Amino acid sequence: MNIQIPKKLGGLIKTFQKHGFEIYIVGGAVRDVLMGKSTYDWDLTTNATPQETLKILPDAYYDNQFGTVGLPSEVENERPYEITTFRTESGYSDTRHPDKISWGKTLMKDLARREATISAMAFKIVGLGKSVAKKTIRKRTSSTKDEHPDFIPALVELVDPYNGQQDLKDKIFRAVGDPDERYREDALRMMRAIRISAQLGFTIEEKTFEGIKKNASLINKIAKERVRDELLKIFASPYPYEGVLLFRNTGLLKEIIPEMEAAFGVQQKSPGRHHIYDVGIHSLMSLKHCPSKDPIVRFATFIHDSGKVQTYKIDKSGTITFYNHELVSTNNAYEIAKRLRFSNKDTGKLIKLVRWHQFTVDERQTDSAVRRFLRNVGQENVNDMLNLRIGDRLGGGATETSWRLEEFKQRLIDVQKQPFTVLDLKVDGNDVMKILNIKPGPEVGKILTRLFEKVVKKEIENTKEDLHKELRSMTI
Repeated sequence: MNIQIPKKLGGLIKTFQKHGFEIYIVGGAVRDVLMGKSTYDWDLTTNATPQETLKILPDAYYDNQFGTVGLPSEVENERPYEITTFRTESGYSDTRHPDKISWGKTLMKDLARREATISAMAFKIVGLGKSVAKKTIRKRTSSTKDEHPDFIPALVELVDPYNGQQDLKDKIFRAVGDPDERYREDALRMMRAIRISAQLGFTIEEKTFEGIKKNASLINKIAKERVRDELLKIFASPYPYEGVLLFRNTGLLKEIIPEMEAAFGVQQKSPGRHHIYDVGIHSLMSLKHCPSKDPIVRFATFIHDSGKVQTYKIDKSGTITFYNHELVSTNNAYEIAKRLRFSNKDTGKLIKLVRWHQFTVDERQTDSAVRRFLRNVGQENVNDMLNLRIGDRLGGGATETSWRLEEFKQRLIDVQKQPFTVLDLKVDGNDVMKILNIKPGPEVGKILTRLFEKVVKKEIENTKEDLHKELRSMTI
């Protein structure tokens, strides 16, 4: 098989071969090549120990106990090359890291420790450079050498002891060996199984699926930051709906986001109500129809109605209500983000989207009401808020288009084009009267005008904090 690899990678491989070491391309690069995709993720495995690798690669670095040596790439967007010594692992007392690592002697033993058949393949390099035919199955922007001076042809043989290539063709994610054992060794592998399946559009093989279900509770032993990272990759994937469905059906949703597991079975359909799904299914369908590719927007779309679980009520007529569910959902969103160690930026965005998802769309709204919406949501979040609303509507069985929503979009555009006025200040007359302890009257308007002029001149920022500070410094 002929492929194209970075020149520096080719030189690195030659260096190992020159010193008598075995070296193979492994991991995601093999999978990408076999699927005809571009790859920027080159991992290697060798029988050289880390110390031997550092000796022949003076620019490399080694700062871990897992036998992985790093070497910076010279190709744009490519992460550093990772060169790992053949190894075997044993004992996983923390359900994440091996208690004992031994340097292995053979590639086969190294591949046996990997989590999935589609990851337990390797390319043996049997030829490099001009002597290799130019034909390649790996396509980048173009396949011609002149347009890719940083790449060289390589002749490789596939090493595939677990039939990973066939699983790739069949779009199946299958654990290597006993799934139960794999997931007891490293519980994060369960999240990765779903993440990879969501990224590639794969189904999870039955025994592997059952292995995840059996060990789902072990995910609680994994650092929340690691769980969060895998979770957001699922939401950022090409198949987030399918990924979250797997997430639920394996029992992982119940362990990680119990607030959403509780939403399944909470009915919404009642006399005069348009909903055709329960809260959980509606949340999934909203995610499916959300047009945004931003994982935080998708996540907000999925959890936006979580508060309906706590606010569910049914009256004597059989009508179901969820009064103030958006407020409870906002609190849930905060607790989920805190528990999963979301960044402050992502938490802030998540909370705003959930808090204001019930915004009113009415042609009778005044410009002031539209400006108030913009202030509440933040102009930077307006498109995301609209995308959540689109998912919310379609996820409830609504028609594809909404003339009211389209009209509201135009109103937003028109209002944002209007000049900045006193009404756009982050404070109002109530703030002025409270801070300065004055009564209603013309003086309130004059003070707001003074604040407005300072903001226009960029002497102060249009934030509540700065405006309140300026008010406190005023003398009447």
